[in-house]
Amino acid sequence: MFEAVEELVGEHADLEKKLADPAVHADQANARRLNKRYAELTPIVATYRSWKRTGDDLGTAREFAADDPDFVAEVKELEQQREELTEKLRLLLVPRDPSDDKDVILEIKAGAGGDESALFAGDLLRMYLRYAERVGWKTEIIDATESELGGYKDVQVAVKTKPHGVSQGATEPGQGVWARLKYEGGVHRVQRVPATESQGRIHTSAAGVLVTPEAEEVDVEINPNDLRIDVYRSSGPGGQSVNTTDSAVRITHLPTGVVASCQNEKSQLQNKEQALRILRSRLLAAAQEEAEKEAADARRSQVRTVDRSEKIRTYNYPENRISDHRVGFKAYNLDQVLDGDLDAVIQACVDADSAAKLAAA
Repeated sequence: MFEAVEELVGEHADLEKKLADPAVHADQANARRLNKRYAELTPIVATYRSWKRTGDDLGTAREFAADDPDFVAEVKELEQQREELTEKLRLLLVPRDPSDDKDVILEIKAGAGGDESALFAGDLLRMYLRYAERVGWKTEIIDATESELGGYKDVQVAVKTKPHGVSQGATEPGQGVWARLKYEGGVHRVQRVPATESQGRIHTSAAGVLVTPEAEEVDVEINPNDLRIDVYRSSGPGGQSVNTTDSAVRITHLPTGVVASCQNEKSQLQNKEQALRILRSRLLAAAQEEAEKEAADARRSQVRTVDRSEKIRTYNYPENRISDHRVGFKAYNLDQVLDGDLDAVIQACVDADSAAKLAAA
């Protein structure tokens, strides 16, 4: 493990030098990529340096403890710190989800249970809005269909980190909303006495939560070896070069078959540049369409049907209990959770996910 960390420390130092070079920032896309990687490595490097420093201190304390019993307590404390730092380092080395730094679109849909389900969807919306407020995220309701009793049949909300990219409380610096809310996708079941129930009977209903990373503009890189460039005689209006020189350009992107052409400019070079711009925009549109399709597939996989039997979590009002069935989490503070105190619930999912990745590594 520590050989791998040493390599990352070297990469971190190399990135630091590159980012200190003003010339690197002339290419904003490359600078953003380097900054992102630097931010990913910084917690690992900082933890490793603390681990090494604690090891040095521990060695010194053990030497003193051999002659002075007063240092025994310090040795035990440093041993505990080193063990904690070792475990933290192991967790930091778990492969990251590449979407962790993204914002999300969160949708809540009423399901089985009629009006009661719509009211529960409204309660879930309030819970997520309160949670976002606690950790310093921004929220914006994009679209909503309200029910007659005041809940929601369907509501979509954008959840974003603040502009500086660092939230308080539940998230680590550099992490986005997806890192936490990705565990919320699925069917949420509620057990309580509905407001419409006159005889005090407990009903069970459900609402679906769909979480997808918010789509970003997809960068398109074109390999010149993937292009076939044909030149031909221009036709139609275009000045003296029309029908006299092979100035028109047609570019074919061989891997996708996308074609772009231009003949409006006077020179072959100008037409080539314009055709490349057109080609790049068409490839970008195709890439975005594919990304949106993948997001839609992920969205559908979270909730096949909003049915009570496909639950990931149960909210039991009579017992003030919340249970996450995927990780065996259970707590009796449902009122606080519904008021936005979701940290413990989500952390249980994060820990289970990390443990599974560590076991597979």
